[in-house]
Amino acid sequence: MTIKFSEDLVPLTDLKVNPGRVVKHAAESHRPVLLTSRGRGVAVVQSVADYEKVQEELSFMRAVITGLADLDAGRDIAIEDARARLGL
Repeated sequence: MTIKFSEDLVPLTDLKVNPGRVVKHAAESHRPVLLTSRGRGVAVVQSVADYEKVQEELSFMRAVITGLADLDAGRDIAIEDARARLGL
């Protein structure tokens, strides 16, 4: 997800004037909108669906990293043992 600075930077005053337009843009573009005040980023507007997707991806990546760290540390078990533990 890449921010298009020509489209996705919105002054905070624009949000105050027309919040629906800003929210609609974030939802339709599937990109976060960076809100600025005096030329500096102050907040991000993102659709709930896109936010949830990003959180799921982060959770998955954390689980992968944890699993790889477990393998590196020798904390692994054979598939047969895992099935037996889970009753499969």
